[in-house]
Formats: sequence, C-alpha cells, structure tokens
Amino acid sequence: MDYDRYSAEEVRQFVEEDDVKFIRLAYCDIFGHQKNISLMPSQLEHAFQDGIAIDASAIDGFDRDVHSDLFLFPDPSTLMLFPWRPEHGRVVRMFCQIRKPDGTIFEHDTRSLLIKAVEDARAAGLEFFVGSEKEFYLFRLDENGEPTHIPIDQATYMDIAPADRGVNIRREICLTLEEMGISPTGSHHESGPGQNEVDFNFDEALTAADNSIAFTTAVQAVASQNGLYADFSPKPLSDADGSSFHINLSVRSDDGKDNLMPMTAGILDHILEMTAFLNPTEASYHRLGHRKAPKYISWDRQNRSQLIRVPATLNDKYRRIELRSPDNGANPYLAMALLIYAGMDGIKRGLALPDPIETNLFTAEPEVLDQLQTLPASRSEATGIARNSAFIQEHLPASLIKKFCRR
Repeated sequence: MDYDRYSAEEVRQFVEEDDVKFIRLAYCDIFGHQKNISLMPSQLEHAFQDGIAIDASAIDGFDRDVHSDLFLFPDPSTLMLFPWRPEHGRVVRMFCQIRKPDGTIFEHDTRSLLIKAVEDARAAGLEFFVGSEKEFYLFRLDENGEPTHIPIDQATYMDIAPADRGVNIRREICLTLEEMGISPTGSHHESGPGQNEVDFNFDEALTAADNSIAFTTAVQAVASQNGLYADFSPKPLSDADGSSFHINLSVRSDDGKDNLMPMTAGILDHILEMTAFLNPTEASYHRLGHRKAPKYISWDRQNRSQLIRVPATLNDKYRRIELRSPDNGANPYLAMALLIYAGMDGIKRGLALPDPIETNLFTAEPEVLDQLQTLPASRSEATGIARNSAFIQEHLPASLIKKFCRR
C-alpha cells in the first residue's frame, strides 16, 4: 500500500476496491491518549463533507458539558491500513481535525496546534525535522489475561537471543510498521529486563507525531497477539530503568544558515516551562534523575548523561540534537509544537549556548552539580512553572493549560 499523501478521492477508491469494511476516525485527548470511532464505508462521504459528531463531555480535558458537540473531519493524507486486522474486511485509520459546530477548529485539538506551529515555522523560513526513540517494556499476562509486572526476560542492553526473548516481537513490530508506511531504522533490547526500543527515520514534525501515536498502537497490538503486554509508562519497575521518548531534532532554514545551536539554546532556555508537557505524570518524576535519565539542565556532545546531547556524525547532513528528558506520557503533538516554538525563539533571538558540561553527571562531584540548574522534581512543581509561563501562555490556549495542569 502506497501512503504518499492520499487525497479524499483516492481514499474513496481504496475503500471501494480493497475490501475495507471499517474506517477508524482517530484523534487524541489533550494528554495524547488516542480515541477513535469506527465507521462503515457507507458513512465515508458524510464524514468528509459534514464531519462525524462526538460527545466532547466524555473526553478527558475537553470538558464541554454545555456545548458538548464536536465534529471529526478525517485527514485523507493520513490513511493507514492496520495489518493485524483481517485481510478480508480490512480496517483503515485516518487522523482527524476536530471542529466546533460553527466550523472553527476546536482549541483543544492538539494535532491542529502542531499544524499551526509548523505553519508558523514555515512563515519564518524554517522547517523542523523529528526522529523518535521510544522505549517500552514487555510484560507477561496472568492466567486471566491481565498484565503483570513480570518481564519477558532478564536481558540487558543489546543482548542477543536466547537471553533476549523480545527479538521476534521487535522483528514483527518493525515489519508491521513497514506495512503501515512507517520506516523504523532499528531496534534492540534496552537496559531493563524485558525493555525494548525501536527507532524511527527523521520526518517532518506532523508526520513524526502521527507516527509516534501509530507506533504505540502497533506495538500494543503485536504484543497482545503474542500473549504479552506492552507497557509505555515512564517507570513501570521501581528498581529498573525508566522508559524514555527521546526526541531528535534538526532544523533547515530557507537562507541556508546553520541554526542548530540557537535552536538548542532556545530549547534549553524554555525547558523548565515545557517539562510539565514533556513529563506529564507523577511517575515521570520517579524516572528523571535516575538510571541514565537526565536531571540537570545542560548539554554536551556525545554525552548521554546530559539533558541534550549533540550526537557524533560523519556527515553534516545528519546533524541533530537529542533531547533525553521526555517520556511516553507526553502528547507528541503538544511536545513537538512547544519544541518548535522554543527552537524558533532561540533562532529569532540569536541565543548562544552556555558552555557544554564535559563530564559524566551521573558520577560528578557535588561541587560540579551544585552549579547546575535542575529539572522540576515533581509534577506539581512542573505544572506550577507552566501555569505562570508567558511562553506557554503565548502558544497554548489558556483553557488547555488550565485543564492539563489541574489533572
């Protein structure tokens, strides 16, 4: 199946000719949890023309008890086949724009917030590219089919089979992603028992966010088919590594300038204000500062103990930064929108990076660490900073900030 930007007419044709029986219209609540409604093909034209009504009062963070009707309008360019569903009576999915009855975009539609950030960047002559590294645990199920916290194996970083019992699951995940039109670049066992990682190709920010949501769905489906549970929470095992959502960023400028460093400076400058959205659960703060997860606001080259590292490359074409603090609880649309705006601010203001911290912060002496600013130590601290941030208030609706931070 070729996923190169379907049009509405091509979606109609695909549904008709390829035995599609169910069409899932997908969207996210403000916390990045995917929701969907399943349509029969006879309703596709109605969806494109008039939208499909949903009850916003039942969606976390939408909270429209009085004016509760919202409408889903599918984006045909996001058509994706679910390979794990039956070949006969196929299932496809499209992400949607959420609109109010007057036709305007719903202010809590986080995908539309990212679309606006991308458009604002293009108007400034900038385009941002994102690559993701998502870690997750594979746990066994009990006799009732409920998840346990018993890992599938006791392997460690980049171990091989038979110690690594997730190798065939990762293989199946990667092949499934390819069938969905997503290009994984590699996978391996991570440091924790039963912990795995799959990495993605760089893509423009909206596609990268869409693929991040689709990835979670695919992993959970493949794990379930193999009698396992895929856990994406930040810290599922108290005595093992947490799971991260490392975000790799690069920027291309119409004027040809190398803006990687001022982009990085902008992200460092606003990281405290963004942390509530990059690390949105209390469990997020059980991960930060422990077992390779960053705690200090710092950067360096090729140094994985830092908040931001600039990986080594033999080709300037692949220069990027890696932000190591986010976890899988983050809504990727909000995370990437805020990172774009922070990077743009650094470029606009011509911010200079502070000196790199060329030491291992996991083993550094107190006199070194005492000189560094730290990330928030709790969700309440992070949300307090976000609520009072002029940067956050400029780029996110006040009602969304309020609902997100009071959760």
